[in-house]
Amino acid sequence: MDSCLNALSMGEGASAPTVKRLMLRIHKIRIDDIYVPTARRRTLHPETARLLAEDILENGMKMPIQVRSDGKRYVLVEGLHRLEAVKWLGEAEIEAYLVQARKH
Repeated sequence: MDSCLNALSMGEGASAPTVKRLMLRIHKIRIDDIYVPTARRRTLHPETARLLAEDILENGMKMPIQVRSDGKRYVLVEGLHRLEAVKWLGEAEIEAYLVQARKH
């Protein structure tokens, strides 16, 4: 399943913005290969993750998490509660967008 993000840009000599589509592919990533930075871990609310796990069981995960690669592993960018919910459900992999993001 692919998802699109829209980006506006002004082409040279253009009088109105043109829309460019950036395609983000969903990757299946092993949960054990994802590092969660310490500062990010402190924002975890276990009850939120538990409720989200119940929702994922009933409806599936609606939005993949976002990770970046640091060469050796994946670093979580967005989606801590989704990651913890999927861990709580005993899954080995999670759907993720691989993004380029600055380091925390």
